[in-house]
Amino acid sequence: MSGGFFALLDDIVAMAKLAAASIDDVGAAAGRASAKAAGVVIDDTAVTPRYVHGFSPERELPVIRKIAAGSLRNKLLFILPAALLLSQFLPWLLTPILMIGGTYLCYEGAEKVWERFGGHGEHEPAPVVGGPDEKVMVAGAIRTDFILSAEIMVIALNEVAAEPLLSRTFTLIIVALVMTLVVYGVVAVIVKMDDVGLHLATERTGALAALGRGLVAAMPKVLGTLSAVGIVAMLWVGGHILLVGLNDLGWHPLYELVHHAEEAVAHAIPGFLGATLAWLLNTAASAVLGLVAGAIVVAVMHLVQRLRGGGHQPGHPAGEEPAHPGETAGTPRADQPPDAVGHEPGREGEEPGREGEGPGR
Repeated sequence: MSGGFFALLDDIVAMAKLAAASIDDVGAAAGRASAKAAGVVIDDTAVTPRYVHGFSPERELPVIRKIAAGSLRNKLLFILPAALLLSQFLPWLLTPILMIGGTYLCYEGAEKVWERFGGHGEHEPAPVVGGPDEKVMVAGAIRTDFILSAEIMVIALNEVAAEPLLSRTFTLIIVALVMTLVVYGVVAVIVKMDDVGLHLATERTGALAALGRGLVAAMPKVLGTLSAVGIVAMLWVGGHILLVGLNDLGWHPLYELVHHAEEAVAHAIPGFLGATLAWLLNTAASAVLGLVAGAIVVAVMHLVQRLRGGGHQPGHPAGEEPAHPGETAGTPRADQPPDAVGHEPGREGEEPGREGEGPGR
């Protein structure tokens, strides 16, 4: 009787050790997968703050909370099941899908480079009277997040594609939870930092007040730096996905060129410095490839837009001429605020109603 009891204890201990080892394996896999997706996470963090632009301070955190909930829903209810089914039954599709996502990242990065250096800098939207529509802004942010979340999950899945199904499932769940918490936690801190600084600057004195003024002054620079890092991260991650994907699909020259150069640097300069320089070389080569690939897609997209619009100026809807001074157009010019076209947005072709009458009477 006692022998059976101790045998049962041995079995329990063995199962506990196996479970602990499995947890360690899942944790390690989640760590590797999260590191690979870091570039997309930086981009996600850089993109999200613009969706709370124009809201009153008390609505900023609730809006971020809604976007975070939508992001987690995207990852767990839609992307995770699709990714697992794909890896289980059509694993050969992972590389092409990953490359499509990488191309999209390259396009996004190259387009932002074009906006910065091509004389078409981004214009912050002017707040609509009464504040932006919260449901519309949240829905738009969740749609954008879906693309970035899909890229994060596919990159993570690619790292653990050889693991058993259960291990893959737990790894992706951990990645989804951690990435969502990190991205939207950082976004919340960034968005509220200027409010904290303003509070310290106005309600405190001495060193705290100086700290508050410093925070308020630093936040635009922080957001600008984050945006620039996000662009580089998109080009780097997208280019690296294409570099590895082309090699996996059987076209080796580019990958071998970068790999041999990386090895040469690592052998020429031993130790940590050599490894760091080799990694930087790989990163720079990936970013250049990403920029070239993205520039090609940007050029094609602009050409298609021009052909559809019959040679209209970029930035205007197809078939619509830019507004001249004194004229009313359907959309504001880039140098005008949205309400500077002489009528309320969304009422093109209607006469402004007189007081007491409905629109168009």
